[in-house]
Amino acid sequence: MIGKVALEGLEFHSFHGLYPHERESGNWFEVDIAVETDFSMAASNDELQGTVNYETLFKIVKEEMNQPSKLLETVAEKIARDVLQKLPEALSVELKISKLNPPIGGKCRKASISLIRKKQ
Repeated sequence: MIGKVALEGLEFHSFHGLYPHERESGNWFEVDIAVETDFSMAASNDELQGTVNYETLFKIVKEEMNQPSKLLETVAEKIARDVLQKLPEALSVELKISKLNPPIGGKCRKASISLIRKKQ
């Protein structure tokens, strides 16, 4: 039984950005992440073993969101890589990172990037 374990609307105050003022004062970011996995065993046994623990998934995202980067693309790539390396049950990861109120010289609720990575 292939399915997804997802966390939506994670919020972090982080220091990602190209401009020095973004890396000094930070900004708010929103992260949505979904991990595809085969949770047949977990569903049958009613045990966490055999699926993706969303608490562990949150810790992976939080760890990377705490490391300043210039580009959201870099942050997303690192999160995806870590998920696929640290969670053996993960078959693929889908990730969206949004910067709220980005400094673009006009009104914008959020700027987002997204990616999908599959285990090789």
